[in-house]
Amino acid sequence: MHLSSLYRFPLKSAMGESLPVLQLDGLGVVGDRRWMLAGEENGRFLTQRTFPQMSRLRARWNQAGGLTLEAPDRPALEVALPDPDEALRGVIIWRDAMRVPDAGDEAAAWASEFIGKPCRLVHVPEQRARYIEGNVSGDEKVGFADGFPLLLIGQASLDDLATRVGRPLEMLRFRPNLVVQGSEPYAEDSWKRIRIGDVEFTLAKPCSRCIITTIDPQTGERSADREPLTTLRSYRQREGEILFGQNLINHTSGELQVGMPVEVLA
Repeated sequence: MHLSSLYRFPLKSAMGESLPVLQLDGLGVVGDRRWMLAGEENGRFLTQRTFPQMSRLRARWNQAGGLTLEAPDRPALEVALPDPDEALRGVIIWRDAMRVPDAGDEAAAWASEFIGKPCRLVHVPEQRARYIEGNVSGDEKVGFADGFPLLLIGQASLDDLATRVGRPLEMLRFRPNLVVQGSEPYAEDSWKRIRIGDVEFTLAKPCSRCIITTIDPQTGERSADREPLTTLRSYRQREGEILFGQNLINHTSGELQVGMPVEVLA
């Protein structure tokens, strides 16, 4: 088994980028979901669930930690990394309340016009990240990802799902960081620990899927037949949740490259 694809999503719920190499730090992939749009009035996080046009919003992460925002028929905007202790804004992501630095009025105006709703662009520095669900060691944190630092999907699992649906499916519908080639369909369901290069990972829990999987990652249009969620519900539903892919926690920093072997430890 080996890594066949690596993805980073600099801005939560915006477009992803396929990369040959990823760096890992205490929050997962460096530059992954460290930025987020939040409602200006209530601070709640915004995603494709409500704003499917976010699938056409590109946020390019740079080495300084800032972003370049791009969208169809819009001028690009360079956004600098804000000071981690200034212009703090209260935001809410699921049940977690956080105070994180705001990227300023220019970025907010650009994003608000694109979304069609007053919003703010915020960043999460590592020291302001939130603890993951079931945190045990005291230092297991996550940025703006839904619940865990990383997501893994087996390519064979997607291929099996596409066969059941009856048409090709883009991996980006499921927004993984790591794609593994060479395993059996859904083999990742039984893994508890894996090693890739010098980094060990714990598979924390299966990933519960939502309406975002029905949105075409290129056009932002929802599928009229609600696929692939409809098919997934028919055979991957457990206790009311539709499961596909596995959430991971990396225990050290390190580097991942496409082609690296994947070793199952437990």
